[in-house]
Amino acid sequence: MIQAVATDAAAIARRIADVIDPVFAVIDAWRDEAERRLAAEAEPRAASFDPVVHELVAGELERPGTLITGAGFVAAPGFLVDAPWHLAWWLSGRSPFQADAVNGIRRLDAVSDPDAESFRDYTTLEWWRVPERTGSRHLTGPYVDYLCTDDYTVTITTPVRVEGEMVGLVGADVYVASLEHVLLPVLRGAGRTCTIVNASSRIVASSETHRATGALLRLEGLADALAPLREAEAAGRVTDAARLPGGVTVVPCGDTSLALVLE
Repeated sequence: MIQAVATDAAAIARRIADVIDPVFAVIDAWRDEAERRLAAEAEPRAASFDPVVHELVAGELERPGTLITGAGFVAAPGFLVDAPWHLAWWLSGRSPFQADAVNGIRRLDAVSDPDAESFRDYTTLEWWRVPERTGSRHLTGPYVDYLCTDDYTVTITTPVRVEGEMVGLVGADVYVASLEHVLLPVLRGAGRTCTIVNASSRIVASSETHRATGALLRLEGLADALAPLREAEAAGRVTDAARLPGGVTVVPCGDTSLALVLE
């Protein structure tokens, strides 16, 4: 019976990873092209690189069925000659914050003047800090993204490097509601309580309706079981499944830095 539960959990975790892996693949392709184009510029400028970023992300943001609701490039402070602080970020027509379905994608109106009252130092935020520290892709959230989507969101970011130096990030925002729409049928079909959490135990989606998005899932031993997941994310590898008291199974969802908790 234990082996059967573990097998079921692994299969569900794989289906969850299959939903998110294509988003990772898109972001990785953006990173590769951004690095290629920036490496060719003697003095990279926002004026010339922003159209490149728009070209990269527009097709995906307009694609029917995409999970991505916002995407773009965030520059390391001082990297771009003409823009010391700079976000080149676009939002899809599904975003209520800056875009609408009639006019299609629209650029985020970000404050880039550090002397402005509403300026925010993005290098202090998790989606910047963790990739900068680890050099690897990171999934932040779920959190309410007041900067871009004004809704529960996960943000996936990965470093962009030129000559070995991190010069910025490319990334994407995904509505948690969109993930739930795709993933809840998978979770409910398991016939057991299934919850997807991030590496910090915060709930992304659950078949248990009383478990709120963004809340901590408090189960004995869960934090310890997820510690290797955080380490694995930084190292770019997949960790192993774990068993908690009471027969709870925790299985990583591929290398997404999410885990399935099957009770």
